[in-house]
Amino acid sequence: MIKKLFILFKLGRMIAKSDILKIISKFKKPPLVIRIFFQILSFSFSNTQKVNLNDTEGERLSKSIQSMGTTFIKLGQFLATRPDIIGEELSKQLENLQDKLPAFPLSEAKKIIKKDLGEETFNSIIDFDEPVAAASIAQVHKAKINDNGTIKDVAIKILRPDIKKIFNEEIDALMLFAFLIESFIKKTQRLKLVDVVFLLKEITNLEMDLRFEAAAANEYAENTKNDIDFKVPKIYWNFTSENVMTLDWVEGVSIRETENLQKRNIDTKKIAKDIIQNFLRHAVRDGFFHADMHQGNIFIDDNGQIVPIDFGIMGRLDNLSRRFLAEILFGFIKRDYKKVAEVHLVAGLVPKNVPVDDLAQALRSIGEPIFGQSVKDISGGKLLKQLFDVTEKFNMQTQPQLLMLQKTMVVVEGVARKLNPNTNIWETSKPILENWLKETKDPKNIFNESLKSTTEVIKRLPDFPEIMDKANQALTYLASGQIPQNSTSYTALNEKKSEMIAFRNQSIVGLLLLVIFGLLVF
Repeated sequence: MIKKLFILFKLGRMIAKSDILKIISKFKKPPLVIRIFFQILSFSFSNTQKVNLNDTEGERLSKSIQSMGTTFIKLGQFLATRPDIIGEELSKQLENLQDKLPAFPLSEAKKIIKKDLGEETFNSIIDFDEPVAAASIAQVHKAKINDNGTIKDVAIKILRPDIKKIFNEEIDALMLFAFLIESFIKKTQRLKLVDVVFLLKEITNLEMDLRFEAAAANEYAENTKNDIDFKVPKIYWNFTSENVMTLDWVEGVSIRETENLQKRNIDTKKIAKDIIQNFLRHAVRDGFFHADMHQGNIFIDDNGQIVPIDFGIMGRLDNLSRRFLAEILFGFIKRDYKKVAEVHLVAGLVPKNVPVDDLAQALRSIGEPIFGQSVKDISGGKLLKQLFDVTEKFNMQTQPQLLMLQKTMVVVEGVARKLNPNTNIWETSKPILENWLKETKDPKNIFNESLKSTTEVIKRLPDFPEIMDKANQALTYLASGQIPQNSTSYTALNEKKSEMIAFRNQSIVGLLLLVIFGLLVF
């Protein structure tokens, strides 16, 4: 615990000496005790850091968090997905957080590969170059490998040295800080800060096992192998381990480079349409979608195919949620509000005693103003948000697994509209939703889907079943925003809480004894 307090002190100094608290206060004012605490920690005889007045507050916030290293970058990224905790405005500012850090030496990267994959495998890697990208957790190198007699260009992702140890020490210290805040400021208990920090720890630890990301990419590739003009890079399992992941090198253009795409005679209007349709297809057909589809994570290869990268954050939907999503969106497209209301009741998403006509009327209050606008300006993601807001009045339980989908949908729509400002979201979405709903009502398809579900894990990843279990666990945590009570993680969380309660009690008793001793002596 003493070590945690020391780390906490160092982290506190970093926060206090940055302008993070000042910026955050404009969105959500921290309690007075916290402000005083950080003011004391910020005391320094040296000059304060100069602020670039040309930067927006969002840019300054992102830069401050980046400068503080991996733990704060991951915390910032995680909190950006939790507007329920930090508020919509601050969440939006954190969405732009980029995790760019200096690369670690090439010699160190080679050492990690040799240790993880063995001398023989390491020696079979050809033209292993300097890193092409460095992020908070890992960096990427270009290389060549011999794949059954064929030389392949690959990207090799390598975890930073000692990143797990550094991250876990810092996050444990932050958990202690969250516990102290909850203990002394009772109003913060509703935010469940300890649970939030622990959840971040669980998710990031699984993300720091690169076999988990490889498993996600492998499943995603299997699901989409027959999708036209969409290609997920192949994973090379013989060159993949806990700290190293090897996959196809993507030779192409980032979709943020619109002018470059047009110079190559690539139809950006078609790409915009395909990105939306593929995202919806993966969500409703497979229940497994890329949940971080910003511009930097989508490339167009030399064959004009969409190639996603970075599979650290994926979203998963169960069958009920997929049908709920498809029926809701399609119901709004058809402006059949009563049908949408009936779906809510049948699925048990609102109490049975809610009058269907009253709910339909409330849904109409969302739909009609939207359809009064130009259809190209209607956002499916924003529609879902408004839907959640209205149905909350009818005691609809929050559907956490849909929150990530809604957030991703907004990003995907934004990406599509940058490629083609006239993208018609609803005309683009309609055939995907319509076809899927027709197919799922076919009895033959229902049977095939059940059969597929029972063999899916074994078929996709026969050599690493325990990693797929971990992958599913991480996706469940990330999608639901909570830790299931029957899980080992929930037990570990309670043990952490008990440990911190004991530390607090011992500290209080120790302090009292010290005071009594002082009174008796002096």
